[in-house]
Amino acid sequence: MQKVIVTGGAGFIGSNLVDELIKQEIEVIILDNLSTGKKENINPRAIFYECDVSNMNMNSFIYLFKDVDTIFHLAATPQVQYSIENPTDNNNLHSLINMLEVSRLLKVKRFVFSSSSAVYGNPKYTPIDENHPINPLSPYALHKLIGEQYCKLYSDVYDLDTVCLRYFNAYGNRMPKEGAYKSVISVFKEQYSQNQPLNIVNDGEQKRDFIHVEDIIQANILVANLTKNHKGDIFNVGTGQAYTVNEIADMFGGNKKYGEKRIEPKNSIAENAKITLDLNWKPKNKLKTWINTFTEEN
Repeated sequence: MQKVIVTGGAGFIGSNLVDELIKQEIEVIILDNLSTGKKENINPRAIFYECDVSNMNMNSFIYLFKDVDTIFHLAATPQVQYSIENPTDNNNLHSLINMLEVSRLLKVKRFVFSSSSAVYGNPKYTPIDENHPINPLSPYALHKLIGEQYCKLYSDVYDLDTVCLRYFNAYGNRMPKEGAYKSVISVFKEQYSQNQPLNIVNDGEQKRDFIHVEDIIQANILVANLTKNHKGDIFNVGTGQAYTVNEIADMFGGNKKYGEKRIEPKNSIAENAKITLDLNWKPKNKLKTWINTFTEEN
């Protein structure tokens, strides 16, 4: 990679990806409408354009794409509840299709799509591998699935090399306090900082696979640098290890508060053998270590 575009590069995962690419002396262009991203997340060494890729005129993209070899598409409205309340909002699909099409026309070498484990819905078995049945439970998850299918189509029909990464529960630097990517880690972190009881949904025995944003970034860079064509391939990005919400609360310490009820999958654990074997990727960050570091500072 020499020159890349990161859509959503002012967001949680996107901004961390930009920082790492800049460290590797790669030229980065950020496209972000700042609807969920933040200006303070933007690396000053990147080229930033405030724009909405879901409705930009195709001709507007052309000058941006000169000598671009890789597109990392992270731009999305990451809000499950919003998508349920606004099922006709197809901006996430429009942005993906626009970026795929301009990548095809301008012969970008590789397109990396940030998908989600939400496409699986309620798991029939765990750990969840890439062949697990698909059952999206919200328009947001459905759009991620359709996005994967568009990537495969553009690889098969137009020979654009694409790859899709299904993230599990992300945490780490700049994690959001709202939206679909808001995890129990973010909630507990905020409550712990304010000396409040840790609010536990349901009985707290639901298990989640938490993956640090730095490990997600390494997965993105590995798939971008691989010499073989992906042709729409899909990889889970998770640790393969899960903790109950109660166990995570114990890592933070302090009082717990039960009461809120919510319909949610009981367990969500990634099978990551494919990405480990194919890309030699291995998560390096430990959730307990990260929580201990945070709690010791407060």
